[in-house]
Amino acid sequence: MIDSKKYAVFGAGSWATAIVKMLCENQDEVGWYMRSVYTKEHILKEQHNPSYLSSVEFHTEQLKLSNDINEIAEWADILIFAIPSAFMYSELEKLTADINQKVVVSAVKGIIPESGLLVGEHFHDIYKIPFENIAVIAGPCHAEEVALERLSYLTISCADAKKAQAIANNLSSDYIKTKISDDIIGVEYAVMLKNIYAIAAGIAHGLGYGDNFQSVLMSNAIREMKRFIKKMHKMKRNINNSAYLGDLLVTGYSVFSRNRMFGNMIGKGYTVKSAQMEMNMVAEGYYATKSAFLLNEKNSKKTKLPIINAVYDVLYENKNPKKVFNKLTEKLD
Repeated sequence: MIDSKKYAVFGAGSWATAIVKMLCENQDEVGWYMRSVYTKEHILKEQHNPSYLSSVEFHTEQLKLSNDINEIAEWADILIFAIPSAFMYSELEKLTADINQKVVVSAVKGIIPESGLLVGEHFHDIYKIPFENIAVIAGPCHAEEVALERLSYLTISCADAKKAQAIANNLSSDYIKTKISDDIIGVEYAVMLKNIYAIAAGIAHGLGYGDNFQSVLMSNAIREMKRFIKKMHKMKRNINNSAYLGDLLVTGYSVFSRNRMFGNMIGKGYTVKSAQMEMNMVAEGYYATKSAFLLNEKNSKKTKLPIINAVYDVLYENKNPKKVFNKLTEKLD
């Protein structure tokens, strides 16, 4: 065990499961909250998550499993939330435990729709968590590659460098390299935005665009991301670092990317609803697209966001993907 702090993960999807696996490399006991009684019982009996990353085997004596969010929130010192943003609000409504002395870590890739806030901002405003006690986990890192123990990299962002380093140490292993950052808001926006651009990459692929166009799309996407984040939180940052550009690239190109897969289905002619029903996992970029579009609309001086606007038109305005992307090609360089 690297330090005496108790760590817990909230959520039972693939990313939550991957984070529990990482923590189990360094902790004697890891708290794990999940809503499903069936999932909890299955893990206790069969030593693996039945629905996500089922190849990962756990030593159940290392796990403190519970279907009670308050039991785990009270037990742990470091609370890592990996619940899809669309379900965060309803899960947090169950939370009655006092957590304002805890360290809250967001592994959520999006804005909470009900409050319109980043996860860190939501915890600060609603639960009075000081900003120095809020951290964000960013990639580039796919849960599926963590399961396979392929070399992966994480960036932990927190205003308090000591806390960021402690969390990074507890997630590090032979196959996980970590670094820290103080750009908590910028990294959290980047984590949200890269999923939108991955949907765009998927739509383009589904429509039959090739690698040449994909590279132009990604090149424009990183510049668009830079404009968006600069508008929301101006500070010195290198947008070419792994937490921004690296995470964007892996999400836009990887076969493991559920957002790219979702976009690919849309490009091939699926409706949004049918694509969502066919996928077993949540494509965070669907919700992020609306959040990013509305945030930009609120600004008196709108940022130029042709890719986000194109994805919004396809997903929320039911516009023809072929026509929308045909127009988009004229706006890229």
